[in-house]
Formats: sequence, C-alpha cells, structure tokens
Amino acid sequence: MDIFNDIQQEIAKKIKPDSNISNWKDWKWQLKNSIQSIGKFELLTGINFPEDEKERLKTTLERFPLSITPYYLSLIDNKNYENDPVFKQAFASVDELNILKTDLKDPLSEDSDSPVEGITHRYPDRVLFHVSNICSMYCRHCTRKRKVGDVDSIPNKQQLLKGIEYIKNTPQIRDVLLSGGDPFMLSDDYIDWLLSEITAIPHVEIVRIGTRMPVVLPYRITDNLVKVLKKYHPLWINTHFNHPREITSSSKEALAKLANAGFPLGNQSVLLANVNDCPRIMKNLVHKLVQNRVRPYYMYQCDLSEGLSHFRTPVGKGIEILESLIGHTTGFAVPTYVIDAPGGGGKIPVMPNYIISWSTNKVVLRNYEGIITTYKEPEKYESKFCDRDCDNCDLDLQLDEADEQKALGIEQLLSDEDSTISLVPDNNERYNRREEDAG
Repeated sequence: MDIFNDIQQEIAKKIKPDSNISNWKDWKWQLKNSIQSIGKFELLTGINFPEDEKERLKTTLERFPLSITPYYLSLIDNKNYENDPVFKQAFASVDELNILKTDLKDPLSEDSDSPVEGITHRYPDRVLFHVSNICSMYCRHCTRKRKVGDVDSIPNKQQLLKGIEYIKNTPQIRDVLLSGGDPFMLSDDYIDWLLSEITAIPHVEIVRIGTRMPVVLPYRITDNLVKVLKKYHPLWINTHFNHPREITSSSKEALAKLANAGFPLGNQSVLLANVNDCPRIMKNLVHKLVQNRVRPYYMYQCDLSEGLSHFRTPVGKGIEILESLIGHTTGFAVPTYVIDAPGGGGKIPVMPNYIISWSTNKVVLRNYEGIITTYKEPEKYESKFCDRDCDNCDLDLQLDEADEQKALGIEQLLSDEDSTISLVPDNNERYNRREEDAG
C-alpha cells in the first residue's frame, strides 16, 4: 500500500509544488530536501518561534548543525511540538549550549582507541569501523556531535582500505561493526565493495551494521540495497528507535524487507529525559519492536557528550524501567541497560539487584513480584583443575562442529572421502586371530 498521508503531501508540495508520492519515497529526494534552517522548518511545519528564541537557536546551530528529513519532520505533532518526542530528537534546543564541566568532546575516547584512521579497537575480538561521518538526519542526542557536519564526510576507498588492512593484519578480530554517521549513506555499489572486502578476510566471522535509516528515512531500505546485503550473510543489522511514535507504516515496511531477507535485527535505544524516560513508553516500544521482528538489544544511559545534559536521566530511572520490564514482559523483549564508560571503558551492564544474600551453600533471591526465595547450592562440586595452558590441555573440549555426514555401510565403501576398504562383521575369526598375533 502506498503511504503518503495528508501531512506528507502538504510538506512535499511546500518543498516543490509538483512533488508526488514517487518523489516522497525517493530517499535521494528526501536527502536533497533536508530541512537545515529555522526558516524552512517554520515554513514546512507552521511552527513559529519568538524572535528572541530564534536568535538563540541560530547560535545553537552555529555549533551543532540542523538536518531533518522531510519524512521525519512529518511525524512531528506541530500542535503540541514542545512535548513531542520526535521534535525533541530532531530540532535544536538552546539547552545544547549548556556545556557542563563534566561534558566531553569525545566521551568514549574513540579517537584514543583508534590505531588507524576509521578504526576504533576497544574490545579484544571486534572493531568499530567508521565508514561515514554523515547521517540522513542529525539527532540532537548524538554521542558523536563532534563529527556532525564534517566537510570530508564520506571516506574514499584509499581511506577505508587503511581500516581493511588493519583488520586483515589483526587475526583476533572476528566481528566488524560498520558505523558512522550512517553506513547506509553510502551508495549501494560502495556498500557492495566494502562488504566484499571485509567478508573476504578469513578470520572475520560476522559483520554488523548500525543504522538509523529505518527510523528517520525508511525509504533508503530499497529492494536493491537488500539484494546487495543478502550477498554477505551472516550480516546483523542494529537500528535505533527511541519512541513508539517512530514506528510507522513506512518504518514497518523497511523492517519487514530486512527481516524477510534473513537479517537478525536489533535495536539500541538511548534513555532520554522527557522523551522516553517512562516505563509505559519503553514497554510499549519494546512490544512494538518485537512485533516487527526487532529484538531490543541495548538501552543506553545518555553519554557525557557536549550539549546533552538536558537529555540525561539519573541511572535510577533506567533501573526503574528495567523493573517494569523484567518478569512483566517477554524475556527477549528486555534490553540490556548499559552505561558506556567515559574514557573508553566500554559498555557496563547495570541491573536491579536480585541476589539478596549468599552463604556457602545457599543463595537468597527475590523475583520480580518481590517474593523472596532460596536456591540450594550443590553439596559437592569439584571443578577440574585448569592451569590455563590451553596449548597442552588434555581435556576433550569438543569445540568443532558435529559431523552429520558420516557415511555407513555400502555408502562408506563408495565414498571417496572415506579410506575404509572393507566392512568386517563382529567376531570374525580370521581378524580376531590377526589381533591376537599382533598382541
């Protein structure tokens, strides 16, 4: 079904009088007509800011630029925009200029953990690969606000090859996360080339892509893009829905294309004050996500990036939300609540306390209802001593995959892969005599 409601038609006509649904659903048209000024925002939404506020907003945009897709703009409730979660994520606030002493330009020390251009290598077996410095929309809560609007926004192949070469020369890397900006800002051909280079590296087991396109520009998920991506399974895709209002007919269509193509989908939300810091909102969001085959993956505590203090909540708010989810909804609908440690310490899971006490043979626990119970530890448990000398370990760890292709009977004799030349019945007298003579 074509999706082009009255509000979208009105916005499209204001942008260009001859615009139609084909224009609206063309992701390149959407990018070309992104809203990047206060004046254009007012024209398309009918929202008019007081002059004094407008001057302060202009000062904000000088430091943190504005860019909103017409699609995402159409989701704003312009009659109640000041309380609208879409507006708050998309449009500038004068509070962004409130830079605290604790705010950091690079709060996660990504630049410090960058061995070569474009690579952040923090965890032992995986890297984050920055393949784009631009997004289809500049989210106001972005942790990489320092990179927003960079002139040199799309790395060329020579730049990306430096990162690819680093991955090739670092055999412990089994997982590569493509990030940015948004990787789907690259052309289909560029994505095809990039994935072909990375997946050709023998020790790379999986590739992940982090994108907000299904949220802010779902039309980017074209049939051709999906066709390109399908060539490179196993490919995991994480997106970034923060509020139920962002899950529209168009976003559902984009998610369905990806899910139907076999990509495991995850979602990373950021806990934002006055946007989604409510147990009812988050429960509704995770329910809508799993209905669309998206597993809630992370719920992030808002980072200490410059200009985000008005978005931050106490950690206790996140714990409260988890208490409303754990036991009260499907287990896989509960995201892991994490604080991305300042200074590059990585993601630290934060959970409510369920262990009340612990002795040598018993654990006292409480459940989601507040029921207190005990779990009896085993009377006897002897773990096998491990000297950590893995190269000379005599344990049968059986780490290899099981072989389902064992040939039997005549098939075994016919198989070129099996060296067996005879099938000998049990208790064959002649073979028994051979074994006795050999002994």
